[in-house]
Amino acid sequence: MKPNIVKTRLKNNLPVLGVLSNTTDPTVAELCGFSGLDFYMIDGEHSPVTTAQVQDIVRACETSGITPLARARSNDAKLIGQYLDAGVQGIMMPGVRTVAELEALVKAVKYPPLGSRGVAPVRAADYLLGDMNQGEFVQFSNEQTLVLPQIEDREAINNLDDLLAVEGVDGFVIGPRDLAMSMGYYDGPGHDEVKRTIGSVVDRIRKAGLIVGTTAATGDQAKALVDRGVLFCLNSFAGLLKSATSEFMKGRQ
Repeated sequence: MKPNIVKTRLKNNLPVLGVLSNTTDPTVAELCGFSGLDFYMIDGEHSPVTTAQVQDIVRACETSGITPLARARSNDAKLIGQYLDAGVQGIMMPGVRTVAELEALVKAVKYPPLGSRGVAPVRAADYLLGDMNQGEFVQFSNEQTLVLPQIEDREAINNLDDLLAVEGVDGFVIGPRDLAMSMGYYDGPGHDEVKRTIGSVVDRIRKAGLIVGTTAATGDQAKALVDRGVLFCLNSFAGLLKSATSEFMKGRQ
């Protein structure tokens, strides 16, 4: 396992910008890295990506120097373990609502004594053929992996104070679209009530001393969020392609 550059930046109160991608093609991850993004989030929820493909995507990330993260499709310890064993350096979990769900996520991501992840001679551990022995790798992995539950539901907001107290969590990523849906706004998060709710959640997470993340469609939006203290900003790969294409196509107008 390599040092987690994204986690190091966040611990030093520095912003990170990256992409959530649902493609199975490792070349896309490689291109994102060489383009200068901080992290590549494999979308295991809204995509056909299989655990067998994750390993090659992670290799592409390592080649181009971008930190590989993943959104797992479910809070399944064995599934999460497969992502991490392949070399993913952090898990973003959608739809976390309760303390029990969040504690289960931490246990799945972390080795003992922080969690219950099983150890094996896997790729993330250099197959236990590298310089670290098993004990050193376990400690290093626990220090380097990110745990980032998503706030996407009114129930999570109702339970937020309790969620903020769970040990082993690095921060929370707000999902505006699904949060708006749970609030009854099916056309998107542009409503004042949704905006006020998100603003309150941001303040509460920051007050707890944890990382805040959410989506940003443009560089200007990302800058405004960073100025607000939201240090983890992500766009979709499709969104970045669309904005770049729209800018480029101005040339034929």
